[in-house]
Amino acid sequence: MLQDETRDTIRAALAEDLGPGDLTTEAIIGPDVPGRAAVLAREALVLAGLTIAGETFAAVDGTLQFHEEFRDGACVPAGACIARIEGSAASILKAERVALNFLQHLSGVATQTAAFVARVSDLPVQILDTRKTLPGLRRLEKYAVRMGGGTNHRMGLHDAVLVKDNHIAVAGGIAAAVAKVRACVPGDIPIEVEVTSLGEVRQALEAGAELILLDNMDLDTMAQAVRLIDNRALSEASGNIGLENVRAVAQTGVDRISIGALTHSVRAVDLSLEMVL
Repeated sequence: MLQDETRDTIRAALAEDLGPGDLTTEAIIGPDVPGRAAVLAREALVLAGLTIAGETFAAVDGTLQFHEEFRDGACVPAGACIARIEGSAASILKAERVALNFLQHLSGVATQTAAFVARVSDLPVQILDTRKTLPGLRRLEKYAVRMGGGTNHRMGLHDAVLVKDNHIAVAGGIAAAVAKVRACVPGDIPIEVEVTSLGEVRQALEAGAELILLDNMDLDTMAQAVRLIDNRALSEASGNIGLENVRAVAQTGVDRISIGALTHSVRAVDLSLEMVL
């Protein structure tokens, strides 16, 4: 997770917040004043991003000591201390908001994902994320999905094939679109085709698609599509899927369910940092 891309994201976030300096903290607290702080969970959550938070504190001041009380992926009860920080009080306060922004958002993604996974835990289906991520945070958000028990779909346009409605329209049909992909993309990369009707399911099967995405289908049509596919391809449901209907979607027999809401509209969890006097 801590690739150069992630460190660049941390540095950019700190530069955005700190600019040339923290006017309030530098006026009140000298650089040599020691401090201790605790990061507290104000609600029950699934943790993600603790390493990122620690790296944020380290990027502000390499002498700060960051002690993890939990690991990413852990179910944290309300009121628990997630981490403790020791060192310069000024440095702790300068890093506080950016570190919490990362931790609250990523734990929100993990917590949301875990809620979806729990709804279908007894069924043979995977919960997948999508490309509906905040710009610049995709790698971190997809990491948080994994911490919540979900599965990553594709990192971007570069590592998987998904033939969508606009591709099909421009190519002149499903068969033509798949043929063009077959001619250009290495054979070890499976082809997924988005469909909206049973007729398109048949076309995708005839074209040899390895995965078929059932987009915005009602439950009855989706169940018919799964029977039609009959294990000749993997089936994936997508579109307007929430906690209220994810189990019903899973019960149609689909292999995978992709959910944009894991990342694109997630609520940040409630955390706080408190200085310990």
